[in-house]
Amino acid sequence: MLSLDVKTVLFMTALMCAAMAVVMYVMHRSFRCEVRGLGHWSGGLALMVGAGALLALQGLQSAPPAQAGWPSIPSLVLTTLANLALVCGIGLSMIGTRAFYGQPPAWRLYHAMWLLDLLSMILWLMAEPNFSMRVAAFSFIVSVFYIDQLRQVWQRGERHFVSWFFGVLLAVQAIAVLTRGVAALTAGAPTVDLLRNSSLANAYLAVSNFMALLLTVSFLMLATRRLQRVLEKRSTHDPLTEVLNRRGFSEAYTRARARQCRGAGALALMAIDLDHFKAVNDQHGHIEGDRVLVKVASVIRRTLRETDSVARFGGEEFIVLLPETGLGRAEQVAQRIQLLLGQAGQPCCTVSIGLASQSPGEESLDSLLARADAALYRAKENGRNRVEIAAAALAA
Repeated sequence: MLSLDVKTVLFMTALMCAAMAVVMYVMHRSFRCEVRGLGHWSGGLALMVGAGALLALQGLQSAPPAQAGWPSIPSLVLTTLANLALVCGIGLSMIGTRAFYGQPPAWRLYHAMWLLDLLSMILWLMAEPNFSMRVAAFSFIVSVFYIDQLRQVWQRGERHFVSWFFGVLLAVQAIAVLTRGVAALTAGAPTVDLLRNSSLANAYLAVSNFMALLLTVSFLMLATRRLQRVLEKRSTHDPLTEVLNRRGFSEAYTRARARQCRGAGALALMAIDLDHFKAVNDQHGHIEGDRVLVKVASVIRRTLRETDSVARFGGEEFIVLLPETGLGRAEQVAQRIQLLLGQAGQPCCTVSIGLASQSPGEESLDSLLARADAALYRAKENGRNRVEIAAAALAA
């Protein structure tokens, strides 16, 4: 029978959990709004490390005082605190997983579980010592946390390998914990006591500690995947209005242009500029000006199709890309945008618009933008709040 050194396994697990807690806390400080739940997971890992430290302190208490050099602390208190720290740490991982998927934190369940664990420790450790009942209570309590996380992954996780991996680990951990709880009730204390080196105890020690580390790593993988999408969005989207920026628009144009060259028809581009926007900032302040920009971007997006793209090119200028669209249809879209903005009831809700159309050929994006801008300036010169159509592109 394979014998495991309990102290070595617990020490290595605590050391790895401490390192993971630091990593998650750093990520939480940097991306707390974009990736939620990292702070709770970091706190939960810290509590697990604290539980390991309390168990180590209990081991020192069992040594002669002259050798240990520690003040006498009742072993029952250390055992109770270590057990509570472990339960609360696993519970915080449940709160973190819920936050990651945008769900309510379920604090009532969390507090009910650690209070139930405290009552079980008082009853079966202090009043009527019963190791089997303590193990069973602990196992069923923490299994609730694992099962709740598994439910979150099943209902709200994306269909991706990382999510499936996290879910499988949660299922394995829940089964291992429940198995130990059932064995404590049916086979007795010697079978589940980690210090006795029984087959079941060794298997549980290996699986549970290994799964605890893998669960942390897999949640970090989930967070990293989401963070990657956040960073990609930051590189292609305007942070204020959440529409595309120049880089994102260039990528959208490249895709639309490729479809056009395969026979998708004409492509229209719309240059939009807010009228008298500087006066809004001067009279109402830049905060109100930002609100106007967000409102205008929202109205434009609601007017477009899913295949269309809108980008903010700095200041108060927006560019709209309309694949497979002729000038007639583009002009209708422009007039619709002007109509909806006129009904918005905010300062500076009129816009001047320049339209340009690109047929399959060799014209560059810069040339197309220049023609749309020329039409936009003509709309400004002719009184604003109007739509002008650019002249056709010159042949190469």
